[in-house]
Amino acid sequence: MLNASRAAVLAAFLFALPLAAPAHERDAGQADDRLVDKFARFAGSRSNAESLVNGLRNDQLVKLTSAQQGSASFTPKTDRMGFGNVNIALTLAKATLAEQGITRPTPQQIEAALNGGTITSRAGKEVKLTGILAQRASGLGWGKIAQANGFKLGELMRHHGDFRHHRHHAEFKHHRHHHAEFAKVRFERHERMERAERPERHERMERAERPERPERGRRG
Repeated sequence: MLNASRAAVLAAFLFALPLAAPAHERDAGQADDRLVDKFARFAGSRSNAESLVNGLRNDQLVKLTSAQQGSASFTPKTDRMGFGNVNIALTLAKATLAEQGITRPTPQQIEAALNGGTITSRAGKEVKLTGILAQRASGLGWGKIAQANGFKLGELMRHHGDFRHHRHHAEFKHHRHHHAEFAKVRFERHERMERAERPERHERMERAERPERPERGRRG
């Protein structure tokens, strides 16, 4: 009976294992969400950002749609990429379009920035883009790709590339500002209290007048 009970417990344990996602899969899902949050505005919507991240991550079809700007479908010119590489690729694509004055790109412009193509800049000039993923597929490293597009990869990623803390950056700045303001208010309140308790400075007492010296007797 004891062996049967142990076998039943073990079977139940093994049966339950697939229900819990492995730690690396949970971490991957979180990173995916953060990337989607980061590039949702650039992609035009959260669903577009999901398609971008999943497409670059898994080497699958990317579908971008916009009610006002049409749609675009394309397959990335690279193989499967890790989340860090997806982050770099999308950051470079975003910066490349921003250099042309495009901060809210159309699906077609995003495709051109990644796979290559011709876009019209904000100034109305036609610009041919090699494509971040096309350059990557040719064997170039990220540093060379950034340089070819007029950027320094280190500076670009420091200012725009960190997706791990992207979600909490605004909250941190607000917290730091709130803390500084709170400290300033406390300091000013302390100063007012000290001034209120400090005795008024009295005027200096006038020096006591020296008694007049008696006149010396005149010499005869």
